[in-house]
Amino acid sequence: MLALEDVTVRFGSRAAVDAVSLDVADHEIVCVLGPSGSGKSTLLRVVAGLQPVDAGRVLLDGADLAGVPVHRRGVGLMFQDHQLFPQRDVGGNVAFGLRMRGASRKEQASRVAELLDLVGLPGAERRAVAALSGGEQQRVALARALAPRPRLLMLDEPLGQLDRGLRERLVVELRQLFGRLGTTVLAVTHDQGEAFALADRVVVMRDGRIAQSGTPREVWQRPASEFVARFLGFDNVVGASVSGEVADTAWGKVPVPAGTAQGRVRLLVRPAGVRLGDPADGTRCTVEARTFRGHHVAVRLRPESGPTLEADCALRDAPEEGAVVGVTFTPDEVVVLG
Repeated sequence: MLALEDVTVRFGSRAAVDAVSLDVADHEIVCVLGPSGSGKSTLLRVVAGLQPVDAGRVLLDGADLAGVPVHRRGVGLMFQDHQLFPQRDVGGNVAFGLRMRGASRKEQASRVAELLDLVGLPGAERRAVAALSGGEQQRVALARALAPRPRLLMLDEPLGQLDRGLRERLVVELRQLFGRLGTTVLAVTHDQGEAFALADRVVVMRDGRIAQSGTPREVWQRPASEFVARFLGFDNVVGASVSGEVADTAWGKVPVPAGTAQGRVRLLVRPAGVRLGDPADGTRCTVEARTFRGHHVAVRLRPESGPTLEADCALRDAPEEGAVVGVTFTPDEVVVLG
């Protein structure tokens, strides 16, 4: 449905988007993820028609969008701050795009009722937007964006202003809703949990370019580079020399999966692959800190040589700070980085 071909946007001498090519298929949910300044929001503005390109093309259903104004692109937009009209009630907000398209009052009323029911706010047409909670305002903004039946729905940090618990509930509801409606979605966010829960495909950006694109599982299990690994929160990265199915590292011998590239590499060991045991077994480490993460404890370890390590432990198995443990590694949690 959507194709970006070598799109470049420059602000002065800096390329905010640098020759990016990206396809989004019908009914696909694609989340663009990256740190601040990576170019993800600029990319969204380009597709919406809010930002002109310096080079490249944007095509929707095969049609070049060059020169097509925002309101004629057939796309829906939903922003982090909702941008609801405070002087209009809920029904008036949801019906806004329909009125702009000349829909009859009967058609507006029917569509508004249908969408409010879909987003979990049945019968809320006459409510004032100022009286809504943040989550309810987000649902109204979503209903308004969906009302004109856009070919493509674009979300810019859609849940960024909501508390964590509400974000986690809404992202599941959004994915189910988009699946029922068959909506094609392009979203940008800096929140990894949000992107991985919502997307069919995750695109990680760095300095205006795509660093990796793949399913959430592919990106999580096989980060393409040290940048992607560290952006996802994996800090157990070390230089290594691989020979056969063993890597020599500053942490000692680390087993690697069969078929691993040989020679000098950068190696990632996910925290789930760092096993703690008796100090006599494996690499001796001292427990520097413990961080409660809900269902597990993240344990920071100081080896006798090499950089610090992080391990994931069950609550009941987490050692005390200052304890000395032995560390071994699980090969299926080891990744050679590009």
